[in-house]
Amino acid sequence: MQNVISFRGMEGSVGILAAQELKAALGICCGLGNKEIARELDCSPATIKKSIERVFYKLGISSRSAVPTELFYRGIARKLSMFMCVALVGQAAIDEEHLLRVRRSGNTGERKVEVRVATRRAECSLAAA
Repeated sequence: MQNVISFRGMEGSVGILAAQELKAALGICCGLGNKEIARELDCSPATIKKSIERVFYKLGISSRSAVPTELFYRGIARKLSMFMCVALVGQAAIDEEHLLRVRRSGNTGERKVEVRVATRRAECSLAAA
């Protein structure tokens, strides 16, 4: 049985990331800075900084902006795509049918995840490879 962590309406499963690391990563996904995450989790900003460094290492990424995409792509967090899209385009309606598709490209076997967002004014796409 997997442990599920909730943070500001988002959920994530403990596995590759430890509980504290997952909470810090979900805080990043919510657009919080290190001090804000530390305040919510009742720990020091230095602890959060170390947790985020471990998240980067374990996920093989080097920037905060890659955290939401990587958590979604690996299936670590749920309802994450909705936050990413709303954060990018404001009031958004998500094409969930398209969201659930995972495509394999060519002979490389590389997985590609696409998120399509439609707003009242325009449509934008978000892709993670």
